Amino acid sequence: MAIKVEVFSTSTCPHCPAAIDAAQQAKDKLGDAIEVESVKIDDPSNPENRERAMNYQIMAVPTIVIDGEVAFVGAPYPEELVEKLESLL
Repeated sequence: MAIKVEVFSTSTCPHCPAAIDAAQQAKDKLGDAIEVESVKIDDPSNPENRERAMNYQIMAVPTIVIDGEVAFVGAPYPEELVEKLESLL
């Protein structure tokens, strides 16, 4: 079963693209071992995204959740994220 990586972000956050990019680089390296989802919490067409963020008690973006646990607040270096994910494989 693939490791689920959720990247919580907003459309106005200057650091969120780096977190999304780090997750994509991890996906490129680890392939089907991980599943990456970008969750925009300020998307008016998806109000459930905000509720998901509240369920994780996310207070800042970007936040990366791995298999239901907050793993990073802020944008990690891609190598840092890959290292964390590899330790869970």
